[in-house]
Amino acid sequence: MTLKSVTLVHYLFLFMLKKIGFFVLFLASFWVSAQNEQLAFNYIDAGEYEKAVTILEELYIKNKQIYSDKLLYCYQQLKQYDKALKLIGELKVKYNNPTFLVEEGYVYQLQKKQSEADKKYEEALNEINKNPNYAYNLGSIFERKVLLEWALKAYENGQKVNPNINFDYQIALLQGQLGNLDLMLEKLLDYGYKNQENTALVQNQLSRFLMDDTEGTFAADIRKALLLKTQKSQDVYWNQFLSWFFVQQKEYGKAFVQEKSVYKRNPESFINIVTLAKMAIEEKQSEDAKTILAFVLENTQDLDLQMQAHHFLISMEIENAPQTDYIIIHQKLQELLKKYGVTPFSLDLQILTAHFEAFYLKQPELGKQLLQNTLNLPLNIRQQSKIKMELADIMVFDEKFNQAILFYAQVEENLKNDVLAHEASMKLAKANFYKKDFDWTLQQVKNLKQSSSLLIANDAVELFLLIQDNSVEDSLRVALQAYAKADLQLYQKKNEEALQSFLSILQKHKGESIEDETLLKVAKIYEQKKEYTTALNYYQNILENHKEGIYIDEALFFSAEIYKKHLMDNEKAKPLYEKMVLEHADSLYYTESRKQYRTLRGDTSI
Repeated sequence: MTLKSVTLVHYLFLFMLKKIGFFVLFLASFWVSAQNEQLAFNYIDAGEYEKAVTILEELYIKNKQIYSDKLLYCYQQLKQYDKALKLIGELKVKYNNPTFLVEEGYVYQLQKKQSEADKKYEEALNEINKNPNYAYNLGSIFERKVLLEWALKAYENGQKVNPNINFDYQIALLQGQLGNLDLMLEKLLDYGYKNQENTALVQNQLSRFLMDDTEGTFAADIRKALLLKTQKSQDVYWNQFLSWFFVQQKEYGKAFVQEKSVYKRNPESFINIVTLAKMAIEEKQSEDAKTILAFVLENTQDLDLQMQAHHFLISMEIENAPQTDYIIIHQKLQELLKKYGVTPFSLDLQILTAHFEAFYLKQPELGKQLLQNTLNLPLNIRQQSKIKMELADIMVFDEKFNQAILFYAQVEENLKNDVLAHEASMKLAKANFYKKDFDWTLQQVKNLKQSSSLLIANDAVELFLLIQDNSVEDSLRVALQAYAKADLQLYQKKNEEALQSFLSILQKHKGESIEDETLLKVAKIYEQKKEYTTALNYYQNILENHKEGIYIDEALFFSAEIYKKHLMDNEKAKPLYEKMVLEHADSLYYTESRKQYRTLRGDTSI
């Protein structure tokens, strides 16, 4: 290698070292800057604004655009108004944006100089006349500072100067925040109609206000406005919107009337009627559900929809049927399976038939045989899991706990993170509970307490507390074992045997931790027997003697439901619903309690 070559290589080596050194310094500088930024933000969160300012002033020199907002906020919190105004002045010169006029005015407002603040706000609004595109940014900054009237002016001025700009949505929400709900409603409905792709956004906003509508007046206003729209316009949009509203109010019969109107003009909307039937069933509105399902069967040739409708109808029939009707119901199920065939498409009917044979006809072998045959069909993983879940349920009924646990575990493994897998996990825990393997159950429900399903999480918490509370004072868990046996009898629909077992627990373990759970079970059994006065006595026992327990909300709600729906005594139901609303906002029964309380008070005409 020549001397010239060596020199060139040496030069390149030195050049690369300099580049690497510069890059390392750059990374170090960036890392230090990021660390300082996070530290400043932490100080702000902790309310230590002076420490935050010290860091932010240095960062602001390097990047004015990123750190100006935080620095200005700190100056305002420290009441360093001169520094705040000086900072705003610099930013106005650099960026020439009218939002800094709002910032300037806000500093004056903080100093109680309202007239000077108003001048700056007006000056900012005047900029919209020159450029209407400023309206959105100005409206937004006014909103952030809770200067709602000024935000409203900004949006309205923008639309006035340029009618092609649409701020109806923003204006509607501001009117709502200002308490002008009638104006908000009018604007939101107009906005939704003109921008139908954003209808869900409008409905979400209306839902928020409905949730806080304790007096029921806003719901009445929505109903009135939508009915007027449907009368004045033949557009199916308003029928759909009105149907949505009635669903929010859980008035599925009225929603069905609107959906029928939609269907006449748009037959493709038929699936909405099926969905409505499902919701009515979930809310135990059986008569409305039957009416809707009858319409479905009359108007569809779709075999899948027909099977769904039959499945729902016969499920409701089973729920309310006396034992004398069981043979007839079984014949209906057999006829449906014969009509639609034992195929992957009739899966839900097969599961329902097997469940009925096991739990109602007390012939678990028949149910198991049917499901074992079903597993031989060409099924996907989810379909197989549904069959295995029902098989496991029947195994529990038959007290074959180890086999049941195996099936539940397979569902867990095959459908990880699926809702069905979470349900299988909870059922697996209950199977271990019935098996009286309490320590293993405890480990399982610990994880399930964090389930995304509110119902599963609630059940897990109750089971966890049941085992934990009744293991402390009773190391042999005698009461807990008796409770598990009684609860299994209830699962097996041996209600009379279960009742006697629970009553025996109350007698033998009076005053122990197991008492409030047992009282609730006894009350529910008497309620199912339609012995409502007796059921109320047991709920009252919980309310009087277990005030610190976790079943107070259930005792209140179920008592109120009995008075309202069975004994027709609204005066006794009302204070119970009221107590639920005032004291148990985190209860699963809160929303329904609030609705019933409003109705009994006569706050709504809906």
